[in-house]
Amino acid sequence: MQEQANCVIIRPTEQSAFAGKQGLDYFAGIAAETAGSQAICMHMLRMPAGARAKAHHHESHETAIYMLSGTVEMYYGHQLEQHAVVHAGEYVYIPAGMPHFPFNPYEAEAVAIIARTDPHEQESVVLRPDLEQFRA
Repeated sequence: MQEQANCVIIRPTEQSAFAGKQGLDYFAGIAAETAGSQAICMHMLRMPAGARAKAHHHESHETAIYMLSGTVEMYYGHQLEQHAVVHAGEYVYIPAGMPHFPFNPYEAEAVAIIARTDPHEQESVVLRPDLEQFRA
């Protein structure tokens, strides 16, 4: 008989924050490590004014983002040739393997909820130093 999964409540604290390979700090949420999830992770990202990620993609995993507050910009595409501005209340979908580079050039902090089809937040992160020349 297979063991029954259980519901898990995560109460993030400053101590549960972690530095991602992308160069940003995340607040631990739902992941294999915190909740035993099998196919999804979900975290909160607080992007201070002037914060910039490293160019990267997520191998074989889709990403969904909901902007809670603030505004961020993102370059994306195979050579980061596309540009988007994302405001509070908007959603973003990033296909698996899509290079992207988010940054906050504004004076206010931006806060987002990020969900990915990878239960291990950092395992599918592939840094793309070859695209760093395209960063804003």
